[in-house]
Amino acid sequence: MIFNPKHKASHHTHHTEPRTLWGKIAAILHLPGHTHSHAAIGSQDAMFRSELGVRTVKQALLLLGLTMLLQVIVYVFSNSVALLADTVHNLGDALNSIPLLFAFMLARRAATRQYTYGYGRAEDIAGLLIIVSIAFSAGYIFYEAIHKILSPQLITYGGWVVLAALIGFAGNEAVASLQIRVGKQIGSEAMIADGRHARVDGLTSLAIIPAVVGSWLGWPILDPLFGLLIAVAILFITCDAVRAMWYRLMDAVDPHLVDHAELALESADEVTQIKSLRMRWVGHSLHLVAELELASGTPFERVTSIRQQAVKALKHEVPFLDEIVLSFVPG
Repeated sequence: MIFNPKHKASHHTHHTEPRTLWGKIAAILHLPGHTHSHAAIGSQDAMFRSELGVRTVKQALLLLGLTMLLQVIVYVFSNSVALLADTVHNLGDALNSIPLLFAFMLARRAATRQYTYGYGRAEDIAGLLIIVSIAFSAGYIFYEAIHKILSPQLITYGGWVVLAALIGFAGNEAVASLQIRVGKQIGSEAMIADGRHARVDGLTSLAIIPAVVGSWLGWPILDPLFGLLIAVAILFITCDAVRAMWYRLMDAVDPHLVDHAELALESADEVTQIKSLRMRWVGHSLHLVAELELASGTPFERVTSIRQQAVKALKHEVPFLDEIVLSFVPG
């Protein structure tokens, strides 16, 4: 990659204000993912972001646990088999966050002579497991929908089921918003995938409501029809998650990050050309390797100062950057 001196990447600020009521409340309470500046988290080191990831997954599991507890209470009063099935389904899906929790905990371990890049890739493996789980949910819903089309059934205890469905949707959507927001702020595609999974579960719970309405109207066919629509929506979510994880596993990065890295390196004194620039993700940490050409006659003793200046500029311009390797060649 040869750097074009005329190329300028625009500088974007990352300051954002919460727009929703939940966002404002969460910002006041200083919940993870609701700080006033995305760059404030992105500029922190990998250890800090791993700790934030662990805390966020634990909070997500707590929210899901409370959601399922409320659903169990409603089930005790209603004795609805349909509600029990949805509660058990949410329990199984909540357990899918466990691999992500272990991945973040593993990422805190220091690199070894065998794992010289550390354990960040465990996060990507957890992301793959989550994607498989999302795809399984779509397949399961397709199966159930087809089965109910062939054998439509009326839903009993409709009022209780609607209440539990609303609880399931609210709890899962809160988890989805939290994990997707924090995932973007710490650079974790695996956490974003887990958040999308929670959103899928919320949609699945919400799909029970038209099924209840259909039962009240004597149209049980509405249940499988809405189930099919939800399954199709889950397939689109699965495709997005697969694409994102593919990019991570293939060491792809957002071209805008490359633009910002070029801008930072070009700003360093005596740098006349970027001969090569490579970036890759390892979990939620970004690694950069670059070869820079210096102006002819640059004194050797200036190299250390130029390196420090380039590293400082990179840290300012590129979030999630934890490993920087720079080499210099004379012009």
